[in-house]
Amino acid sequence: MANPGWRRGTPVATLRMSPWLSRGVRAGPLAGLALAGLLAIAACTRTGESERSGSEPPVPVTVATAVSKPMPLELRSIGTVQPSSSVTVRSRVDGILAKIHFREGQDVKEGNLLFTLDRGPLEAELRQARANLARSQAQLDNARKDAERYAELARKGFVAQQQADQTETAAAALAATVHADLAVVENARIQLGYATIRAPMSGRTGALLVHEGDLIKTNDTAMVVVNRIRPIDVAFTLPERELPELQARSAAGDPMVRAQAPQGDRPLGQGRFTFIDNRVDPVTGTIQLKASFPNDEGMLWPGQFVSVVLTLAVDPAATVVPTPAVQMGQAGRYVFVVKPDQTAELRPVSVAREVGEETVIARGVAPGETVVTDGQLRLIPGAKVEVTPPVSAGTAPPPSTPTP
Repeated sequence: MANPGWRRGTPVATLRMSPWLSRGVRAGPLAGLALAGLLAIAACTRTGESERSGSEPPVPVTVATAVSKPMPLELRSIGTVQPSSSVTVRSRVDGILAKIHFREGQDVKEGNLLFTLDRGPLEAELRQARANLARSQAQLDNARKDAERYAELARKGFVAQQQADQTETAAAALAATVHADLAVVENARIQLGYATIRAPMSGRTGALLVHEGDLIKTNDTAMVVVNRIRPIDVAFTLPERELPELQARSAAGDPMVRAQAPQGDRPLGQGRFTFIDNRVDPVTGTIQLKASFPNDEGMLWPGQFVSVVLTLAVDPAATVVPTPAVQMGQAGRYVFVVKPDQTAELRPVSVAREVGEETVIARGVAPGETVVTDGQLRLIPGAKVEVTPPVSAGTAPPPSTPTP
């Protein structure tokens, strides 16, 4: 016969006071597990109630102080390094390349000897031109003597005036021939000079595109490229919305431009702003700009990609906080400000710009206030905070206490 105290739906309290249990009858394994679970739930309930009844522990955070200091107004872009001048050296006469007088990648000065072509055919043309000139000059001397003689005979009536005029005309024609031959000689001398190819400007030579013994064609064969890299240019673009501010700052003086490595912000040089294109690209909505760098140390190289920082002005008293202090929420950007009573206050802010690892605050934070830079995820407005020193690189953070 079943125990009347053990019925389906019997409350827990009734179960504990059942005569079946009170008489010391041994319960089964299932009853023992149920009793242990009820006791554990009751203990956890009492622990949670005691924790809620006490105060919440402070949230560990790292902080920084908002400061007022000069901050530059900068525009950033990615630019391409270009030589300030670039010349592809070509020959102005046909010939065989006889000699190369420089090494690939060598710095050359304007007028330095680069190539020598075979001079033999050109020297022969010059000698032929001089011989033709000498022949024409001799013929001119004889024609002038004939003209003088016929002019004397015509005055005495021994010959007709027409014959005297013909000899004078012949002498004049030969004089013109002599002038033409002089021009041929001068041209042959110039052509011979083209067999010696010199550097058109100071710069750095590139890879050789020809070799000794090659047949060089007039204005067709590229021999070497000379780039001027001191000074050197950097071309970059900016959105068209920046154009009015850029024009206004340029009118007041050339803005300063810095070139940096794309990774690591390693400085590569400082130059001056030199060029604004005369049109905005309607496809990209950007405008082409250019800056010139002295490049005395050769840190900039043609074809290199660099990070360009254009400084338009300097704000002498900007409110600055570390960039990690500024968070983004549904209502916009905000920071947590630590009040004197060590509680956190959520403060909406207006950000003017970011410069590296610092952010310029336009409104919302005053210089001297303390802002949270790490630990914001555990904060709520009014929460107590505990300021901890920041963990430096290579240092293990302190062990955290597990939450029961």
